[in-house]
Amino acid sequence: MTDLKKKVLVTGATGNVGRRLIAMLVEAGVTPRALARDPRSAGLPAEVEVVRGDLTDPGSLDAALEGVDSVFLLWPFLTAEGARPVVDAIGRHARHVVYLSAFSVRDDRTENGVWGEMEQLIEQTGAQSTFLRAGGFATNTLGWAGEIRGTGVVRAPYAGAARSLIHEADIAAVAALALTEDGHTGWRYVLTGPAVLTQAEQVRVIGEVIGRSLRFDEQPPEEAREQMIAAWGNPAFVDQALGYWARIVDEPEPVTRTVEELTGRPARTFREWAHDHAPTFQR
Repeated sequence: MTDLKKKVLVTGATGNVGRRLIAMLVEAGVTPRALARDPRSAGLPAEVEVVRGDLTDPGSLDAALEGVDSVFLLWPFLTAEGARPVVDAIGRHARHVVYLSAFSVRDDRTENGVWGEMEQLIEQTGAQSTFLRAGGFATNTLGWAGEIRGTGVVRAPYAGAARSLIHEADIAAVAALALTEDGHTGWRYVLTGPAVLTQAEQVRVIGEVIGRSLRFDEQPPEEAREQMIAAWGNPAFVDQALGYWARIVDEPEPVTRTVEELTGRPARTFREWAHDHAPTFQR
């Protein structure tokens, strides 16, 4: 049963998942509270309560969390450094935390990267929790948009890396249920898209949707590593990402039916996602 009286704080409210989630909560009759560094430039609907707050400044969060029942937490950083005071602040105010984690987290091992560290920090607060262990975001392919609009050639490592990419709207739909319905606390939901596509196939699908012939040009991993370190500034994270992409060439990502089981509708395909974002790829 949906509780329309719950006060829900959404972090990452101006991002791909957050905007979808805000819209779904409003549609469901819930008045969400959105966290933003600059509320004036958030660009959210008028019925949304936008409050000032910054995850890099834990002291700014107490006022934003006042009176909140549930929090949707998106931690946008490559490490969990600085996360403890943020999570502790959330735990002091909210009874329930819905955290956007990653499906690489495994309960049978201790080393699970930043996402596993965040899950542990949340559990240590004693708050009820729901972890959305999402697979690769389809929105990550927006990083190819410049090359697609320009040369029509995507240059990246591991053309055969096979992913079950998920539409951000499906993540938001599950998050909305977890935030407003009973029965989701304690769950670790593994969320994926409905099918596996290699990176080369993803480029082909985008081309079919926008009506252009596109090509994937496989980049040497060493060259990609230099560029990724320059962009991300975290060699350990880059090496982890490259190692993962190499592995899923031979061991494709899994596909789950969790989105359909929870929402009652099949997870959106990558082709549907490409249609939704076609203008970004078009000249």
